[in-house]
Amino acid sequence: MDRYGEFFRGDVLVRDGMIIGLTRGPARDVTASAELDAGEGLVLPGFVQAHVHVVQSLLRHRADQLELLEWLRLRTWPYEAALDGDDVQAAAELGIAELLSGGTTTALDFGTTHDHDRVFEVAQTMGIRFVSGKTHMDMGDGVPDAILEETDQSLADAESLGLRWHGRASGRLRYAVAPRFALSCTRQLLEGCAELARSNGWLLQTHAAENRDETAKVRTLTGLANIAYLDSVGLTGPDVVLAHGIHLEPGDAGLLARTGTAICHCPGANLKLASGIADVPALLQAGIRVALGADGPPCNNRLSILHEMSLAGTLHNLRHGPTAIDPWAVLGMATREGARALGLGDVTGTLEAGKAADLVVIDGRDWPLLPEADPASRIVYGAGTADVRHVVVDGRIVVRERKLEAGDPDTIRAHVGEAAEAVASRMKGALA
Repeated sequence: MDRYGEFFRGDVLVRDGMIIGLTRGPARDVTASAELDAGEGLVLPGFVQAHVHVVQSLLRHRADQLELLEWLRLRTWPYEAALDGDDVQAAAELGIAELLSGGTTTALDFGTTHDHDRVFEVAQTMGIRFVSGKTHMDMGDGVPDAILEETDQSLADAESLGLRWHGRASGRLRYAVAPRFALSCTRQLLEGCAELARSNGWLLQTHAAENRDETAKVRTLTGLANIAYLDSVGLTGPDVVLAHGIHLEPGDAGLLARTGTAICHCPGANLKLASGIADVPALLQAGIRVALGADGPPCNNRLSILHEMSLAGTLHNLRHGPTAIDPWAVLGMATREGARALGLGDVTGTLEAGKAADLVVIDGRDWPLLPEADPASRIVYGAGTADVRHVVVDGRIVVRERKLEAGDPDTIRAHVGEAAEAVASRMKGALA
């Protein structure tokens, strides 16, 4: 994925967690201590998701048929308020197990307001490359007291987390400051988040222009359009990832392009919540960086980057015709462009000597991927998570022959079942 449209048969050579070379044809005069068979497979950079919420995993299949603001008020916020530390851990185990098993080796993640150490602990143990942060929220209609924060404390908690976790696991874990969105954060908090991130060299992420009711309320509250308001508080720039970007106003695209702000396209969640479809071809034409993400398990209901690629490669044909987005461009969003959006372009996102050994092997023998043809077309239009055969992060095999090796699946399933039952009990009438 370092060059558009290039592919070849060969071997990837890995030593001490790094790619040290790629061969055209089989490697010769190499003595390997171990080999991972990718015969008849498609070997790619590990997939990068630029917007997920692993902590929401236990709410999956219990928050359907709602639009965004009701989905937050009636389901998601009561759920996050009901979580304890063990529940947060179980949710992270489920989310990260699913991400890794589906070929995602790097994720930009949003937490809730509490117990975020438990999320980082799971990410450290299971081996994913993980950029994450606790969420911030100090205002909002219908926000439960359990997750409504005091402004200064919210920032202090994030600073403590970031200083504790950023750069851990040989740099595999990084911190990202994560104000939820303009309707749940005071201006003081948003400005504080921007200052906190930039004083420490951390990434910034938030949600923007996702829903029409949301953008109307932002204008009523602030007197500005959503993107313009975020720009006024410092939440645009090459260190910022904005999730969604559906309901942009005139001038927004130019502002995003000038500031180098990235948009994460989340088509699966946007369809389920009836939020709309971001005009990705127009964003790309304007020079805006676009990555892909599944968003949260309760609003998708899967964390599959392959599902997002399939949607991104087809949805935009309705507005722009059958040549709207080339499958190689879609594959780039899920690898190279996602890594660049996260500030990790020199670490991952392509298969090149000197980069981390983050790889995924898609089984090319499965029926929807046959016959052999252009590999981007095969993956974007034909592949699903069941086709993910091997996954490697930082040189560690975390999935081998479709079996998760980064954790014990039975133990995770048992923990998830117990935690989901406990959370549902605490939520009481919120799930009625």
